Amino acid sequence: MTTQSLALAINLYPEKGLAAYIKAVNALPVLTAEEERRLARRYLRQNDLEAARQLVLSNLRYVVHVARGFSGYGLPQADLIQEGNIGLMKAVKHYDPSRKVRLMSFAIHWVRAEVYDYILRNWRIVKVATTKGQRKLFFNLRKSRTRLGWMNRGEVDALATTLNVTPETVREMEGRMSNADVPFDAESDADDETFRAAPSGYLQDMRYNPEVLATQSDQESARAENLKTALAALDARARDIVQRRWLDEEKPTLHELAAEYGVSAERIRQIEAKALTAMKDVLAA
Repeated sequence: MTTQSLALAINLYPEKGLAAYIKAVNALPVLTAEEERRLARRYLRQNDLEAARQLVLSNLRYVVHVARGFSGYGLPQADLIQEGNIGLMKAVKHYDPSRKVRLMSFAIHWVRAEVYDYILRNWRIVKVATTKGQRKLFFNLRKSRTRLGWMNRGEVDALATTLNVTPETVREMEGRMSNADVPFDAESDADDETFRAAPSGYLQDMRYNPEVLATQSDQESARAENLKTALAALDARARDIVQRRWLDEEKPTLHELAAEYGVSAERIRQIEAKALTAMKDVLAA
């Protein structure tokens, strides 16, 4: 059973507004520990969708509580709740009632993981946290600050030690979180008070810069000369094979060259590999 099919069966996507949804989930009955284990066994052994539905519904109120803890990131509360619900459904699929742990104690990690991932994907257009250390910093940086504004050296070092990351990583993440997304093009209807310089107004287009074009031309000429020297160092057969296999537009197969030279395809491959190795030595010199 997929998470999507379970979501459709439970109808977790309300259309009457967030307030009505929260009121509805708070009115749902809470299962006892024994009822929870019984339903979990039914779902685990019989793949009973109704049992899974009851498990999810009885814990939706806790997802709302978790999602409210992330309200400071400027993302819609309904979206955070929906992502948390997905985490809850995944937890139900992996829940083992024999461990005698309540479902929500097990599911809290799944719920938070889905919310974390959603925030990281949607907080900014450009992803702000990619490494494990950056992800830890993203969710700990703001609540670890003791005051507004940029942190001083002591605060940076203390936070880096607490989260087991480098001070440079703390500074980099602080800068990322302090900067806002900027559109590349300026808004056409912006007046003098709301105008903000966009990158398109001050970033240079280096594609047609004379210095860049001259450098590219010199580099291409140097590469062509080096390639010519490397090919000249090969014997006639190896040079022909490399030329036709790598440089010509219409590239013959190993078998076609083997038939032409009267040797096996494996022999052509060996000649090609040896020639390429020799060329690399010449080009690297």
